Amino acid sequence: MTVVHPADRRSGAGSAVRQSPLADRAAELAARSVPGPRGVQLAEEPFLTQVNLRVHPGSPAVAGIGRELGVELPTERPNAVHGDETTAVLRLGPDEWLVVAPDGAIGDVVDRLTRGLADSFGSVVDVSANQTTLDLRGPMARDVLEKVCSLDLHPRSFGPGRCAQTLLGRTQAILWQLTEEPRYRLLVRCSFAGYLADLLLDAMAEYRDGS
Repeated sequence: MTVVHPADRRSGAGSAVRQSPLADRAAELAARSVPGPRGVQLAEEPFLTQVNLRVHPGSPAVAGIGRELGVELPTERPNAVHGDETTAVLRLGPDEWLVVAPDGAIGDVVDRLTRGLADSFGSVVDVSANQTTLDLRGPMARDVLEKVCSLDLHPRSFGPGRCAQTLLGRTQAILWQLTEEPRYRLLVRCSFAGYLADLLLDAMAEYRDGS
C-alpha cells in the first residue's frame, strides 16, 4: 500500500508570490556575517524541496527507490546522509528518511518515490512548506553551533555525511554537515526560523568583535 500526501506539487501556488520566513532579513544576515580566518557566515536557503519518506528498511522498495531517485537510501547506520548538496537523502530514524532537492523539484521527487515504492507499504509526504533551511559556514561555524547544541560536533564524531535531529537552543532542528570547511544546513520549522537566526547571530557576536 502506498500513501502519498504531497501538499503542493508545483514550485509555487498559482501566481502567488512566495516569501520565505527570513526574506526580510537577508541583508541583515549578510551584514552580520564575518569574513576571514575566524569568520562565520549565515544565510537562508529558502524553498528547498523536502519530502518525508517512510518505508521498512528491509522492504524491496528501498532498492527501487534508490534506482528511481539516483541516490541510495542510507540503511547501514543511523543519521547517515547519501548524495550531495543538490539532492540528498537523510536518515532520520529506522524507517524514516528526508529527501532534499532543489526548489521546484517536488513533483519529480514525489513521482520517483511513488514509483519506487510501487505496491509496498509506505508514505511520501511533502514537508517543503513546513521547514526552511539556514546555511552556516566558515572556520568558526562549528564553534558557533557548539554554543547552542549539546551534541559532540568534533570531527571524529560528526562530519560530512552525517545528520541529527537535535535541539538548537530551545527549538528542534535537523543538523546536517555538508563539508569539512565546515558548512552546515540547519532545517528548522518556519515559525522558529527567526528565533534560530537570532540565536546564531548572538553566538557569532564575539567573532564580529574580533575576539
